[in-house]
Amino acid sequence: MAASRNAFGEFLTAQRARVSPQDVGLPTAGARRVAGLRREEVAVLAGVSADYYARLEQGRERTPSAQVVEALCAALRLGPDAQAHAYRLARLAPTALPVSDQVGPDMRRLLDSVPDVAAYVVSPAFRVLATNPVAAELLGPEQMARGAVPYLFLSAAARTYFVDWEHIARAAVSALRLALGFSPPRPEVTELVARMERESTDFARLWQDHRVTGLVATTKQINHPAVGRLELTYQTFESRDAPGQQLTIATAAEGSPSADSLALLGTLAADRAV
Repeated sequence: MAASRNAFGEFLTAQRARVSPQDVGLPTAGARRVAGLRREEVAVLAGVSADYYARLEQGRERTPSAQVVEALCAALRLGPDAQAHAYRLARLAPTALPVSDQVGPDMRRLLDSVPDVAAYVVSPAFRVLATNPVAAELLGPEQMARGAVPYLFLSAAARTYFVDWEHIARAAVSALRLALGFSPPRPEVTELVARMERESTDFARLWQDHRVTGLVATTKQINHPAVGRLELTYQTFESRDAPGQQLTIATAAEGSPSADSLALLGTLAADRAV
């Protein structure tokens, strides 16, 4: 379930299944009944007892020290985003501050100062809170109204809009998992995950995968109904003034057809405003 009481244990189990004995220099002789590493092998690599590690996975031990989590992250070969997520699940990360839906005047001025790119602000559950005109045209009314995640998984149009839908879907689920890991849990995120598990079999499948990567920079190909194919680079930044909000900026390579299409979206937005 989305709000599992044993989120840290489930995370460890999923990560353990991804690491092969060869990855960590362990012998592979004999039949293996589990994918990836055995519990006992993770315990040896992390320098903890097998019984203690088993209690962590089973949720019978819920207060690991920072040193233990650090050792487990190293044993499981976790990347920076997954490490940060592990600390949050173990309740060792700083407590999340309350999130506001109000986008401050400085952020709005920033959105208006980049008229040639698509720039928008989202909540921890990836609801669109504010856009510049180009972003409003790029996202379209359905995505703006439903929110990025419900649009992605529940709208038939999203399968055409995103050229590589599966890649985008995995990235969105991973980012949502990061958002769920904060303490205390953000109600909007918890409710969204529970809803998506109920309503989308694709979301439920990806959610059980437990992969974690942050939203930094990525390339997306989009079939836009008004301007056709665009190839855009997306960069996402945490808001320092409003913790939990994220600023996303989508740009196209200078002089490319996609840059011309972005400019056309700006023209469409201006015409619509008139």
